Amino acid sequence: METTRHSLMDNRVQIYLRPGSPHWQCSCSVNGQQRRATTKEDSLARAKDVARDWYLGLMGKYQAGELKKGKTFNEVADVFTKEYRVITQGERSERYVDGKDDKIRVHLGPFFGNKIVTEITPGMVQDYRVHRMTSRKDANGKPKRPSRSTLHQEIVTLRQVLKTANRHGWLPYLPDLSTPYKSSGKISHRAWFSPAEYQMLYEATRDRAKKPPRIDDKPAYEDLHDFVLFMVNTGLRPDEAHRLEFRDVAIVTDEPTGERILEIEVRGKRGVGYCKSMPGAVLPFSRLKKRSNGQPADRLFPKFMDYLLNSVLKSIEIGTGPDGKPLNMKKDREGQPRTAYSLRHTYICLRLMEGADIYQIAKNCRTSVEMIEKYYASHIKDRLDASAINVRKPKASAKKAAKSEVENRI
Repeated sequence: METTRHSLMDNRVQIYLRPGSPHWQCSCSVNGQQRRATTKEDSLARAKDVARDWYLGLMGKYQAGELKKGKTFNEVADVFTKEYRVITQGERSERYVDGKDDKIRVHLGPFFGNKIVTEITPGMVQDYRVHRMTSRKDANGKPKRPSRSTLHQEIVTLRQVLKTANRHGWLPYLPDLSTPYKSSGKISHRAWFSPAEYQMLYEATRDRAKKPPRIDDKPAYEDLHDFVLFMVNTGLRPDEAHRLEFRDVAIVTDEPTGERILEIEVRGKRGVGYCKSMPGAVLPFSRLKKRSNGQPADRLFPKFMDYLLNSVLKSIEIGTGPDGKPLNMKKDREGQPRTAYSLRHTYICLRLMEGADIYQIAKNCRTSVEMIEKYYASHIKDRLDASAINVRKPKASAKKAAKSEVENRI
């Protein structure tokens, strides 16, 4: 039997057998880095031919500058996903962490995949942005661009993967990932319901609860009606409301006002916080508890209400557009879609319109005064003081002005 190790091409390539494997393996050194591969052949003669071709292919890639040392994006991404899932356990939802994996698997991996992380430059990242904005087509053949927030989240994930490479010493410095040609973002009013629109909405949900399209849908539309009232009277985020259990809510009498309100222990993206509702939240909460015979660990809203809410919003006609087509309440006048989050925005805007203290609103909504000032308060006309804006300096009479001028000359 032949020996289990042979040398080829002036000892630059070795082929050998591993214990328990019928296939010959090959190895060589290129640019100071040892490389190995399997020939997938059990015949020594054929294995030698495969090993020669493999070595010559590696040398061709090396001379063309295609063979570089370092970790690939896919290798670093695997390390990042393992680290991120363990380190954020209990701090980030499983759905959020799975979203990171999806962004890498569907978008970032196919584009950056086998590229060495040191080769990822700001220009390559810009190529990725262009690729994402032009690669998909709609039914009319026009580019189907992802939303700005979607692309932003993908770049955030890319940055986190590259930071992992930097921490492990595989990347000496992070490339500039900022968006070129970007102007200052437009501050727009977040979609909400004005008092008149809100009245139309809760009247529509109330009618659906009384007369649903199908009798089997009656409990679902009753929950939707109470969901709308509950959200606009508490200002909770939709995900916070979805996590809410009956043991997190207590009906109390507020000492300063003597009104019955809800005290809510909120579990959301910033941990545990607290909220005091408007009196209008008490009745829908009581109805929910009675209707579902809610136990302490049961959720108030076990199902997301987006589908039913969209159905109601699209059924509310508010006029006709310039093209003569009917307009519904799904979008506001700027074309922004209204969602369950719009109920939280409505709570904030209505409280500010009633003159509530902005700092207290920020605390109750578990956000910052800056966010409220930026997205809500600057658009509420009731916060503008006309008496302070329309100030006029008193005008001196013509005689007094002339006399003053003569005195100044003397």
